[in-house]
Amino acid sequence: MAEPADLDIPWTRTRAASRLRELLVCGLLGPLMDLYTRRRVAGREHLEGHAGPVVFVANHNSHMDTPVMLRALPGRWRRRTAVAAAADYFYAKRRNALSASLVFGTVPLDRNSGAGVGPGQTGHLDRLFADGGSLLIFAEGTRSRDGKVARLRSGAALVAAEHGLPIVPIYVSGTGEAMPRGRHWMVFKNGRPGPRHAIEIRFGEPIRPRAGEPPSEVMERVRLFLAESGATTEPGSDAADAPSHQHA
Repeated sequence: MAEPADLDIPWTRTRAASRLRELLVCGLLGPLMDLYTRRRVAGREHLEGHAGPVVFVANHNSHMDTPVMLRALPGRWRRRTAVAAAADYFYAKRRNALSASLVFGTVPLDRNSGAGVGPGQTGHLDRLFADGGSLLIFAEGTRSRDGKVARLRSGAALVAAEHGLPIVPIYVSGTGEAMPRGRHWMVFKNGRPGPRHAIEIRFGEPIRPRAGEPPSEVMERVRLFLAESGATTEPGSDAADAPSHQHA
């Protein structure tokens, strides 16, 4: 497979594409999600006073997480946030890559490179941040199988440190029940219309990597936020296995 930077489709992050994405996520998917779920959003005040860019780091339960989190962001943030997507899953076929990039503004990352960020991956991220865009990363590298948060990969901390950006942690719950792993669409609570799944999206205070702070310690601060928000987490990160992080 080509390097992630070569798989990127930058025109899907143009202003015109962003307007289409706004219509799809908020105008179409939003009302559909409301048929199955009722959501609660907390902590958006932590974004006030920040112009961006930032690295959003979240736990991952379901394919539903992406539209749920994008919709929860204030509009000016949503329109300028790209979503890190597994290159081997979403970019294996050109048609799938185009769909994910256009609908959700994705950028490809190699989740098999240890920490989740490896050589040849960062050129497209450099362009994203230089244009004022933010990045959403699911730090576990894959969806949870049991609702628990797996060990966090250190790639998000590496990206944030290299570009001098704060990390804004996000906790999401309830999406794994609304759209379980293996399903391609949402399911009704109790199998019938009526009661809806409760979904919570909580934004934390920005975490600023300190000079010389190991990526594992940065991600431990993210883990503590997730745990304090109600997640069952696994201490530690994969920083010890992180590959060298260099430009393409």
